Amino acid sequence: MSTVKSKKLQVGTDASASNNFTIYQPATPDGTLRIGVGNADSPTEVAQFTSSGLVSGVSKLDTATGSAPSYSARAWVAFDATSGTPSINASGNISSITDNGVGDYTLNFTTAMPDNLYALVMSIRRGAARVLWVGTLSTSSAQVFSATLAQVQADETMSVSIFR
Repeated sequence: MSTVKSKKLQVGTDASASNNFTIYQPATPDGTLRIGVGNADSPTEVAQFTSSGLVSGVSKLDTATGSAPSYSARAWVAFDATSGTPSINASGNISSITDNGVGDYTLNFTTAMPDNLYALVMSIRRGAARVLWVGTLSTSSAQVFSATLAQVQADETMSVSIFR
């Protein structure tokens, strides 16, 4: 068995063609494998891989069937709001929750959203009828509320998913 060592591997017929793929390591190796398109001497990066998997390059998920695109949640959280201080049970891309008062919470993102044009889906786990609504949306946080028809109310478990 032989080993070939190289910093670049070009897939294409002409080194200067714009439709080549190049698998390469950056000038200063950082443990990532990069894939680029274009000229092999200066490819435009389209994806990176580390030993743990894909780092960048995926903008949306493919659907299992049909042609409509499938998008993953950009953030989600399930938290307990009855103890006075909300406690996160499980989450993704939520760094913390600010308690603004009974039933009024700000979800703080670990990684900011590209803009405030995202959608929120909210639910609660409690027996009484509730009204849920969204307050201020920013790239770094989202404000959510929970109330009965008569007053703002803390809930047992509140879940929020954010899509963009």
